[in-house]
Amino acid sequence: MDRLESMSAFVAVADLRGFASAARRLGWSNTTVTRQVASLERHLGLRLMQRTTRSVTLTDAGTRYLERARRILADVAEAEAAALREKSAPVGRFVVAAPLVFGRLHVAPVLSRYLASSPAVTGALTLADRAVNLIDEGIDVAVRIGELADSSLVARLVGHTRRVVVGSPRYLRSRGSPARPAQLGGHELIACTSVTPSNQWRFERETVTVSPRFATNSVDAAIDFAEQGGGLTMVLAYLVAEAVRRERLSVVLSAHEPEPLPIHLLYPSSQLLSAKVRTFVDLVTSTCDWRFGKPAGPRR
Repeated sequence: MDRLESMSAFVAVADLRGFASAARRLGWSNTTVTRQVASLERHLGLRLMQRTTRSVTLTDAGTRYLERARRILADVAEAEAAALREKSAPVGRFVVAAPLVFGRLHVAPVLSRYLASSPAVTGALTLADRAVNLIDEGIDVAVRIGELADSSLVARLVGHTRRVVVGSPRYLRSRGSPARPAQLGGHELIACTSVTPSNQWRFERETVTVSPRFATNSVDAAIDFAEQGGGLTMVLAYLVAEAVRRERLSVVLSAHEPEPLPIHLLYPSSQLLSAKVRTFVDLVTSTCDWRFGKPAGPRR
């Protein structure tokens, strides 16, 4: 029995919850994958998986073994990559996923620079305001904004963004600026449901239930309505950085903001870190400033 091949088969089946899908990923036959996993169980003297005609689930022993097997395979891949790194170069199809607006504003430009410097790579950018499944959807790197659930993915922190409440200077001159979150009840409010899915606006020490006059799932529509004097809206700071800099919007309640949301690059840990992923991550970390903290003040 080739121990590494058996581990690879086991990890693939565990990741994809099926022998057929694991066989397709590995380029093996179903019989070979089944035989490799069975050989590993015999070698260990443990049942690692419970199989039915409909599903594959891990036993308690299988769950514990899975993390150790992933680390072993990752260590082997890293050792091989280190030996080959000097002569390896990015090549092939490279897929990046990102939130819709952040991807358009910040990921697309860096991916363009990446492709210009990597002529053997063909790129694809998937923009969606949902948590994509990297393995199932064939994503090499994903940009994720917000706290992360525990997973087997590698997470590289590359920035952060605040949640801000903004309104147009014209609106604030006519209605005044709220000094505390509780005063939002006296204002016209715009709910951007892709940022605040419920009518609960969370601040550092309190959560306020709001009654919006206008609600939309489009951040562009919410920001445009705010710029036209329609009221106050809560959005992520990177979305309005330019509007604040150009004095089309002003930030209010900044002393009450919750903790910034982290921005991570995610990529699978159970696969060999390819030159494509490594060089893209290096480019982002060395050239991109994705720290959307206190916005720049108005131009004088």
